[in-house]
Amino acid sequence: MFSAFFAALAQMSDPRFRAVLIKGIGLTFLLLAALYALVFFGVSWMVPDTFTLPWIGEVTFVDTLLSWGSVLLMMVLSIFLMVPVASAFTGIFLDEVADAVEARHYPNLGPPHTMRLTDNIRESLGFLAILIAANAAALVLYVTPAAPFVFYGLNGYLLGREYFRMVAVRRIARSEASRGFRRNLPMIWIAGAAMAVPLTIPLLNLVVPIFGAATFTHIYHKTAR
Repeated sequence: MFSAFFAALAQMSDPRFRAVLIKGIGLTFLLLAALYALVFFGVSWMVPDTFTLPWIGEVTFVDTLLSWGSVLLMMVLSIFLMVPVASAFTGIFLDEVADAVEARHYPNLGPPHTMRLTDNIRESLGFLAILIAANAAALVLYVTPAAPFVFYGLNGYLLGREYFRMVAVRRIARSEASRGFRRNLPMIWIAGAAMAVPLTIPLLNLVVPIFGAATFTHIYHKTAR
């Protein structure tokens, strides 16, 4: 696992990695900007300009205050939204990262199974839905002292499972990829948790999905041996 980490880190300057990073960052910020605009104008549209309260009278600018307040709330929530969003978008371009890793470290491999862009998008959106649903279900535990362990444990499992599987199906059948995941579950889970920690750090979380894809490409090939 550690050799996979360091091998991925050594290749982060690869131009193909930078291309995926630029595309992933662009799509992530476009989605978050669209979400901010939707919340801002949605609140402004639903809330009236003024309220009349007993003993106080007419209160103005309520819709503006609530709209900007909702944007501030979204900015805080985006720290957590970046975990599934950045991972999902980078998953769309995972083939480019895996191809770059295999070209440098495993040049004797044959071509991988052809994965259509529509398949990658469907897989990434499915992964995004699973991440959001799982974290929403665990919200009640996020207000307890066990919150960090639950968050990193849950997302580490999901990230490890999804990245290992997405890399593996480029080379083997899905049933074999599932067996490989179960056989190496402790290492994959720990590696996924190690990815989940920096995913909660603003800006750094934009790079981590690419690093994770590269790391799990190494992990798959090392376990396949």
